[in-house]
Amino acid sequence: MIVQAAIAQIAPRLGDLRTNIDLHLEFISRAREAGAQLVVFPELSLTGYTVRDMNYELCLRIDDERLDVFRRESEDMVIILGGIEEDERFGVYNSAFVFDGGTTQTYRKIYPPDYGIFEEGRYFLKGDTAALLHTRFGRIGVLVCEDLWHPSLPMLQALDGAELLCVISASPTRIAPAGGRTLYDINSEHHRALCRLLTVNMVFTNRVGYEDGVQFWGGSEIVDAAGEVLAVCGGNDAELRTAVLDTEAVRAARRESRHFLDEDPYLLQRELARVIGGREMRR
Repeated sequence: MIVQAAIAQIAPRLGDLRTNIDLHLEFISRAREAGAQLVVFPELSLTGYTVRDMNYELCLRIDDERLDVFRRESEDMVIILGGIEEDERFGVYNSAFVFDGGTTQTYRKIYPPDYGIFEEGRYFLKGDTAALLHTRFGRIGVLVCEDLWHPSLPMLQALDGAELLCVISASPTRIAPAGGRTLYDINSEHHRALCRLLTVNMVFTNRVGYEDGVQFWGGSEIVDAAGEVLAVCGGNDAELRTAVLDTEAVRAARRESRHFLDEDPYLLQRELARVIGGREMRR
């Protein structure tokens, strides 16, 4: 499988669905002109990040007619973007919407953070499955921002058969840690390590711009299964970058080092049951 992937690093306008939809369409057109078969936007790209109590005003059902334009645009490419999803119980989630061939699927963020400057846990319910999504490129893993920092989720998706992980993010800038490493440095190191350990390709799209006094650091990138960065965006501007991802990179990485192929999920299952049982006994 060979996929021409595009990262659409944008700065959405807070609370303005109409403007943000138009911005997406502009970048989808640019991605199509660049030959992309897959385009990935940031987390909450339809709404902006700091939605707070606007969460109920901006939420969309999966069959909302306002999403029809993306279903039409997905006839010749897979489109992944971020928005607020309302379920049949009227609960709302920070979700990735995946459009492919006129169909729509969603992945709901499992770990909405509520520590430090984050307060997502106040406004969004937690997703409850990391199941892969079916696309024209096969079954892919989709994660939302914080989910990538919980190693169990990308590992579960790789064990389930994903050779491609698509991660959407809205990561804010914070004071650089000691040593002068930037958030891009830290996150890219994380992406490259995960790609090597799980021998998977990754498309990571973060947003840019300022919102509610917070800056977002961009640094969107495409990384292959050997941990090589194939394309990367800067930290300040809206950009579109493309790269070719090939299953051959996964095959080559797994032949060079078969640690992922030797992973024993049954051992993991047994040991997790033991660890969980020990926690229960210590309560």
